[in-house]
Amino acid sequence: MKTTSYKIALGVMAALCIVLAAVVTYLVAEQNHAAPAMETAEGDPVLAKGPSADAHRGDQKIAEGGALEPTLVPVQLSPQRMQEIGVTTATAAMKTLSNNLQVPGNVDINETKLAYVQTRFPGWIQRVFANAMYQYVRKGQPLFTVYSPDLVSSEQEYLLARKNQAAFSGGMRGDSMPGMAHQESAWLVQAAVQRLEQFGVAPEEIANLEKTGKEQKELTVYSPVNGYITERNALPNAYVQPETKLYAIADLSTVWVYANVFQSDVGRVRPGDRAKLTVDAYPRKTFSARVDQILPQVDQATRTVRIRLVMANPGVALKPGMYVNVDIAAELGRQLVVPASAILHSGQRAVAFIDRGEGNLEPRTVTTGPQIDGEIVILSGLKLGDRVVSSANFLIDSEAQLQSASQNFAPGAPQPAANSANSAENVSIDFTSNPSPLSTGSNTVRAAVRGPDAKPLSGSQVTVTLFMPAMPEMGMAAMHSMATLVDQGGGNYEGKLDVPMSGTWQVTINITRGGQVIATKKLSVTTSGGR
Repeated sequence: MKTTSYKIALGVMAALCIVLAAVVTYLVAEQNHAAPAMETAEGDPVLAKGPSADAHRGDQKIAEGGALEPTLVPVQLSPQRMQEIGVTTATAAMKTLSNNLQVPGNVDINETKLAYVQTRFPGWIQRVFANAMYQYVRKGQPLFTVYSPDLVSSEQEYLLARKNQAAFSGGMRGDSMPGMAHQESAWLVQAAVQRLEQFGVAPEEIANLEKTGKEQKELTVYSPVNGYITERNALPNAYVQPETKLYAIADLSTVWVYANVFQSDVGRVRPGDRAKLTVDAYPRKTFSARVDQILPQVDQATRTVRIRLVMANPGVALKPGMYVNVDIAAELGRQLVVPASAILHSGQRAVAFIDRGEGNLEPRTVTTGPQIDGEIVILSGLKLGDRVVSSANFLIDSEAQLQSASQNFAPGAPQPAANSANSAENVSIDFTSNPSPLSTGSNTVRAAVRGPDAKPLSGSQVTVTLFMPAMPEMGMAAMHSMATLVDQGGGNYEGKLDVPMSGTWQVTINITRGGQVIATKKLSVTTSGGR
């Protein structure tokens, strides 16, 4: 019975394996069959691709980094519209600027005012007079005494040379010594003096040695400068050699300050720039300094560059190691500036709107520099005297994008011919509506068309087109409405225009004659609700 059960189970497992193998074979065959259909005419497999450059809208361009930037077009606004959105203007002007940098810093010793004290011979220190760290010493003040067999031997040689010189001088009076021997004794004295001077023996010590006629067992070493002892290794009975650094004396009447400037700002600093320093210890006091050197090294951890400043330190108010706040006046010279509010930063570019008068605003891409006290430096894109919009830039940018979008909408109106440009320059269009401004529903619109010398222009075809671009984020498709105006005589045209909804619409008035557009006027209007 048990053997029969095993046989049945084994048969079932074998059947399942066969079915599974058949399914896998079928799937592989289907995939191989479908593959040729997915190839293009050139034989390359079709790959999933994003939209190509040609698929972008005509009112957009690819900015740096791959982001889409809308193309801006000149904007024409009515005086009423400019007043509604609060448009103000300012003039690009040249100004002498200084851009202050507030950075931290630390006080350090002025290394050019640092002196070391060492002996030029081996020996043993006997007495120490300057025996404390940060003790103030004056130039010429005794620091310690030292005994050196080499020095004593040199003193003895000097005394012997002096004695021989005196003896030779006495013999010459009796004409018993040739002149050559006297000259040699003088050379020996001079050589002994030079040896003592090379050992660092002061002229006063040599004069005292000649006066007493006895060698000095201890030589006194004096301070070479005024300053504070910042390092001391001179101890009684200590054996020293010429390489032993016994004292480090720092003159703190001037100090260095190392300021840490971010590498992005270091290009604005120049040697000689003025700086102001404040310290928490003296809240009402300001110290003056100047930039001495920009050190050629960037800290890898903080990405800062050390700027060295030099400053006077009366009363040693600033101590080495003290933390200070540094305000560097980075002189920028004369620069072209506009109010910072006049620049609209949009994605990868900065835009300013130039006021051409009569509501005509031209967008201009500019390159900007640092922003200082509410003004921004213009490196390129504007020139001296340009009048730019200094407020409501965001709203004007929206109007420019709407008008750019409306240019890509062609509701069937003929385009201006190339040979009609001169005619269009001499045609003026005065557009009015009832009610004013336009409202939702039916409106009466009028256009007064004047040709050269302000003469009425009759017998033309006048169309008025409304356009509002799509707003996908609000689920709204693009909308438009168009009206053909009837010639009323005297260059006046009138017709009915339906406004589908309230909002900001782009209005395009086309004047056509003989199948050619001889004049076009574009403006933006904000419609109100129904009456």
